[in-house]
Amino acid sequence: MSSKEKPTLGGTRIKTRKRNIAAPLDPASFSDAVVQIYLDNGGDLELVAKSIESSDLNFSRYGDTFFEVVFVGGRTQPGTIKPEEEGERHPYSVLDCEAQREAILPYVLYIQKTLRRRPFLIKNLENVMRKFLQSLEFFEENERKKLAIFTALAFSQKLSGLPPETVFQPLLKDNLVAKGIVLSFITEFFKEYLKENSLDDLIALLKKGKMEDSLLDFFPSAKRSSEALAEHFTNEGLTSLVAYNEKIMFEVKLKEIKSTLTTMINEETEISEVIETVKQQVKDAKFPDLEVIRMLWDVLMEAVQWSGKNQQQNSNSALRQVKAWAGLLNAFCTTGKLELELIYKVQTQCYEDAKLMKLFPEIIRTLYDQDVLAEDTILLWFRKGSNQKGRQSFVKALEPFVKWLEEAEEEE
Repeated sequence: MSSKEKPTLGGTRIKTRKRNIAAPLDPASFSDAVVQIYLDNGGDLELVAKSIESSDLNFSRYGDTFFEVVFVGGRTQPGTIKPEEEGERHPYSVLDCEAQREAILPYVLYIQKTLRRRPFLIKNLENVMRKFLQSLEFFEENERKKLAIFTALAFSQKLSGLPPETVFQPLLKDNLVAKGIVLSFITEFFKEYLKENSLDDLIALLKKGKMEDSLLDFFPSAKRSSEALAEHFTNEGLTSLVAYNEKIMFEVKLKEIKSTLTTMINEETEISEVIETVKQQVKDAKFPDLEVIRMLWDVLMEAVQWSGKNQQQNSNSALRQVKAWAGLLNAFCTTGKLELELIYKVQTQCYEDAKLMKLFPEIIRTLYDQDVLAEDTILLWFRKGSNQKGRQSFVKALEPFVKWLEEAEEEE
């Protein structure tokens, strides 16, 4: 018999820490508890806010569920806006009230108060709003109007931390746009927001949402034109948006023409071809003649190869550019009014650009020699010009040339 002890099992028992045990999700109980708060207080949002503030409900875990209860009166099925078949509901939600500012504003203020107390809930508000906006087609028309008014008031009241892209980007789903649902929603949004805010405020909001140049994206493809936009927003009383869109489209087309012209100048394209191309683009864009003159001068000067601080080289380069492309300017300076506008443009740039400050009389003389400017236009500017930028010094600098013109006129 062996005297050795038999081996025994041994070891240390490891206790599981409670914080590592994940409690099962129970959004239904949370939803029912919030709904009961609404019911107990008869939908009085001030009393509801106080009860919620003093409650020990787990908002950090069920934030999305909380806002579902706020907006639709109860919990929705996962991934949809359909209400859960089981569970309590209350009749005091955003979608249950009237589609009017006075009825919806208290909900915005109530949420604002809640977010001040629990700022982490802003992400949950984003989640729920994004889900609802992506599912607009499943709401009734009147419910969509309520959501639009709520959204406008949320931004108008500067609801804590709500980013504009949360609202605008989900709207651009192709099926929602194609059905005209987005246009209807955004129109109600614009109308409500502009009641208390300026157009500049709205544009700033659109910029934050990366939509300032994309008003047409809200329109169905069959109606995606400036004419359709103008007609729609005019009928809705939003003429300021029509003017804004016209400005945006003008700037876009101006940029396109400038880009084309710059390329042709840099490639030293034949002037006749440049003139034909610019005329066609100007016609298609319905550009005012005065704007064309300003644009041509800007592009010509931007294309000059400037030479640092060497003033003489800069002067020679600018004058060479004017001579080389005088035919282009001449093709569009077809009236005395347009010639005068060109002088004003030259005057302004010479006043604002130190490189050209002393070059004004030489540029005017060159434009005269190249038959771009008529004698009468130059004399009119000299005697009655209305642009005051540097006028006194420029008049004095041009005086010898004007005197020569007047003497030549007398001799004739």
